[in-house]
Amino acid sequence: MYEGKSLRVTRLDGDIAELCFDRKDESVNKFDQQTVGELGEVAALLGKESGLKGLVVTSAKDGFIVGADITEFGANFSKSEEEIVDWALQANQIFNAIEDLPFPSVTAINGIALGGGFEMCMATDYRVMADNAQVGLPEVKLGIYPGFGGTVRLPRLIGADNAIEWIAGGSPNKAQDALKVHAVDAVVPSEKLMEAALRLIKDAAAGEYDWKARRAQKTGPLKLQGVESMMVFETAKAFIAGKAGKNYPAPLAAVSSIQKAATKGRDEALKIEAQGFAKIAKGTVADALISLFLNDQLIKKKAKKAQKAGRPVKQGAVLGAGIMGGGIAYQSAVKGTPIIMKDINDAALELGMNEANKLLSKQVERGKMNQEKAGKVLGSIRPTLNYGDFGGVDAVVEAVVENPKVKKSVLSEVESLVREDTVIASNTSSISIDDLATAMKRPQNFLGMHFFNPVHKMPLVEVIRGEKTSDEAVSTIVAYATAMGKSAIVVNNCPGFLVNRILFPYFGGFLALVRDGADFTQVDKVMEAFGWPMGPAYLQDVVGMDTSHHVGDVLAEGYPDRMGKEFRSALDVMYENERYGQKNGKGFYRYEKDPKGRPKKTPDEAAYKLIADVQPNGQKDFEEEEIIDRMMLPMIIETARCLEENIVGTAQEADMGLILGIGFPPFRGGALKYADTVGLKAVVEKADRYSALGKLYEPTATMREMAANGQTYYSK
Repeated sequence: MYEGKSLRVTRLDGDIAELCFDRKDESVNKFDQQTVGELGEVAALLGKESGLKGLVVTSAKDGFIVGADITEFGANFSKSEEEIVDWALQANQIFNAIEDLPFPSVTAINGIALGGGFEMCMATDYRVMADNAQVGLPEVKLGIYPGFGGTVRLPRLIGADNAIEWIAGGSPNKAQDALKVHAVDAVVPSEKLMEAALRLIKDAAAGEYDWKARRAQKTGPLKLQGVESMMVFETAKAFIAGKAGKNYPAPLAAVSSIQKAATKGRDEALKIEAQGFAKIAKGTVADALISLFLNDQLIKKKAKKAQKAGRPVKQGAVLGAGIMGGGIAYQSAVKGTPIIMKDINDAALELGMNEANKLLSKQVERGKMNQEKAGKVLGSIRPTLNYGDFGGVDAVVEAVVENPKVKKSVLSEVESLVREDTVIASNTSSISIDDLATAMKRPQNFLGMHFFNPVHKMPLVEVIRGEKTSDEAVSTIVAYATAMGKSAIVVNNCPGFLVNRILFPYFGGFLALVRDGADFTQVDKVMEAFGWPMGPAYLQDVVGMDTSHHVGDVLAEGYPDRMGKEFRSALDVMYENERYGQKNGKGFYRYEKDPKGRPKKTPDEAAYKLIADVQPNGQKDFEEEEIIDRMMLPMIIETARCLEENIVGTAQEADMGLILGIGFPPFRGGALKYADTVGLKAVVEKADRYSALGKLYEPTATMREMAANGQTYYSK
């Protein structure tokens, strides 16, 4: 009946039409202009075809439809609000045409059906779902909400309260959960899916099911009385506002759209959805979160390429069995790569094994792993005091003390005991990879692999390429990091690498603010309101003042013009007085254990007294805008420098490094995306206002040129 690039239609026995999504030359189905256009042609064809008694919608891929093509989708958002509304309504007319066919319809959901994919499912009268499939509307995670009828059809199918939970949460839902709330009509084993869908549609066509009543339910107003309606929506709004916070407006906007459309029929309700959708799509949060999604896709694409180019790591090893070594061993083992953990004494090995055991026990407690699996994972970590089994190791991660002499000694020793093709990586946070490589006979097989603490929680791994590191070694370690469930970003060697090099100018801005009289608790509050998970004082307490001081020294030596120590700072005072932060219970704040044993911060007068010593002009109040500018400008400028010096390959990877490595506010998209949002012209003007504060606030020549030409880091 119809054959296109994205879908085909076949007439089956019994005058049933099968509409099958099967995008040619692609591994998945997604909604792009091509697919939506073909769906429109098919809807028109089916509406005119005589003698049809029903429609079954299927997919030839493992998944049903993964959602909209976000690259196309995002490009549409550069249009005006009116154009976005028109675009959404035109797409919805096609979904409506499927919904309005003069015979019953059913979707056979064989795999993942998310976003537009699930909205397609809801356009049919019935849904049969494979027991291993998942459905959901994850759009809020991109800073938007469903725009192909999701906020209209889902509440009418499963009730407003359930729909709000699904849409505002954005999580995928398993088959039994979907059945429980009537989002689908049946769940069957995947091998019986087509049989069940055909049986249902034939029964509906024979009049055994009232498919017209089901359709009327979806196209009419929401069945909610006045007081009940107010209770559902206002309670939901209060809860969501508290959970999502002011920085993520999409969940609340979705609830408002459902509420405004509750008393309307489908067509009017879809207009309300489209208007709200266009408004939220034009916001900076949607722009930033869509960019993040695309950035993540770029990293995954590069990791996939590395997996083909590198050598597989079937056996790993870690040198150093402290908290970090134990964390690395756990992460490797839990993701399926067995690992040897080597140290020089039993006490250290016990510490490392205890760390791995503690993390596994938590997984068991939370029901994410059974005891048997946990035992197998722990059994794949082999603690040892010698190098006896290192001949079979594919990759070694060195995680000993952050001291160049010790590291060089250990690296040289292990290199002499492993195969010639074994890749050796140093988990260093600041020591030059090229300097460490001087201890190696095969520097082509050596590079950096910087994990962030705690290893099991932090998603980023910086893979640091030295001057002599081979492409194969880089690919091997990127592939190993990916196998560990991490996002790997490849950077070139320089003091501080990428993330610490950019973080410390931010700290530099903070220390200068405190010197000039700022109250560190006010700075923390302002930066947390800006979106950081913790303010700079609190962050330094968590990192540890000794660690910060050490890395600060490395960076001061590497970049004396802008990170050199020109004044005695609050960090110096804390370090000198052995206030190391959470690790010894006192830093900028004092720490006590809460009932769950976690450190809880409280103000500490002793810290204020010490800081007064490095505030020559006493304390003074600062406007929020000045605090934000003085904190963020050094970070933006240093990120730009890293990009210009080819420390990192793309603006996208630089921004992802900051989000995954130090918790840069995701809804702002990273330092360079934030610079684009503010406008480079405004960034340069703000920086010039603070030129007296030194080179940290000096934009690069390229930044000035880009600002003058109206350029951005992300092409529009």
